[in-house]
Amino acid sequence: MAINIQTFRTRALTALVFVIVMLAGLFINSFSFISLFIFIMAGCLYEFVKILKKINGSKFIYYLPFALIYIVMPLFMMIDMGIKGNVYSPLIPCSILFSIWINDTMAYLVGSFIGKTPLSKISPKKTREGTFGGIILCIVVITLAGYLIPVAKIIHWQQWLCLAAICAVFGTTGDLLESKLKRVAGIKDSGNLMPGHGGFLDRFDSLLVASPFVWIYIQLLF
Repeated sequence: MAINIQTFRTRALTALVFVIVMLAGLFINSFSFISLFIFIMAGCLYEFVKILKKINGSKFIYYLPFALIYIVMPLFMMIDMGIKGNVYSPLIPCSILFSIWINDTMAYLVGSFIGKTPLSKISPKKTREGTFGGIILCIVVITLAGYLIPVAKIIHWQQWLCLAAICAVFGTTGDLLESKLKRVAGIKDSGNLMPGHGGFLDRFDSLLVASPFVWIYIQLLF
């Protein structure tokens, strides 16, 4: 699968804007941090309801409780991992997001260059080579960052390795889950938030599944 240069440019440009907005929300202060994830939650809930309506019609209301588990709980866990009492630290939330971004980007690049074997019928464009390459490179980059960056040394590098592995594996699972929802609903993207990237759920599907497992790991760790 060769890289489509125009698609890659569009994705790269919109991803850059997205990263700037996300980092601003994460680092300005605790208020911007909470506001960012409340905004993400609202966007994901809106798109999830639209998908439910396409799948279940007027009966979609019976499936709304799943939104609490799939969307609301994971994003409140992200907030909890950044704010403990009066202490605000975006280190763990940022690490989760960076792990997912690295995994997604590396999986796309590796799959584009050497990907041949489809990973799943749910998402035919994903390849096993790209998926495993993304996971491995994510673990390597995050582990090295945890070992070399002074602020990250409050957590041992082996624990960064575990965190990166959790994000990469369960992030990929989240991507496949959302792909399945879209396939059942008969749509390509959950929304049009970002050209080349789709909507809120398309952008945060990995985060929604990975963050609860990281939260559990963090509770056990500390």
